[in-house]
Amino acid sequence: MGIDLRRGDCLELLADLPDESVDCILTDPPYGETSLGWDRWPEGWPAQVRRVLKRTGSMWVFGSQRMFMANAGEFAGWKLAQDIVWEKHNGTNMFADRFRRVHEMALHYYRDDAPWGGVYRKMQYTPDATKKTVRRKRRPEQWGAIGEGSYVSQDGGPRLMRSVIYARSEHGRAVHPTQKPLAIVEPLLRYACPIGGTVLDIFAGSGTTGVAAQLNGMSAILMEGNDVFADACLARLAEGAAFEEMLA
Repeated sequence: MGIDLRRGDCLELLADLPDESVDCILTDPPYGETSLGWDRWPEGWPAQVRRVLKRTGSMWVFGSQRMFMANAGEFAGWKLAQDIVWEKHNGTNMFADRFRRVHEMALHYYRDDAPWGGVYRKMQYTPDATKKTVRRKRRPEQWGAIGEGSYVSQDGGPRLMRSVIYARSEHGRAVHPTQKPLAIVEPLLRYACPIGGTVLDIFAGSGTTGVAAQLNGMSAILMEGNDVFADACLARLAEGAAFEEMLA
């Protein structure tokens, strides 16, 4: 599968992509919570990426609750499906008079003109269950329509992955200041993008989405405006390609 890295302003680069041409979007925009020059929310990007996403596709966006609330209007045209909490081993001390923040969020959206039943999704499981049959009872009508279901879990798995996912951050080894670990990116990508599909990341940074796509048999279109990080992205992808060739 191919990884296509495009350098430049993502809002300008998006104009070159055809309508409904990508299967999934997974991205980590600037949160706009600091005074750093690069930490600025690019207005209008959610509407721009909606155009290029297939109706069967969906979008994961990393962020903080402050970020999502401050930019709630930007997500007109989208429906929220679910939210994931990434629990980190270390935290950020932006304020000394508040709880130490050791988590970030990833919100999952799909287009508001697409039925949820037609959106691609592949549930993720963890290999830490004990052997049992898991049954889900039919919910009361006032909870919404959901039928009975069951699956058998063997010793060691599977168990339905939880919405709070612990993964060590990249602190101390990151190339990019907000680099996400593969341990949080991969399950989100596998859930939303089919094998052989194409994921779009318009805030590629050092290329974690591309690396995850490379490891899971997917194509990726990456956009990055900073040449230092774009070069780092290419280096990481080259390392992954070399490793795959060695194993072949």
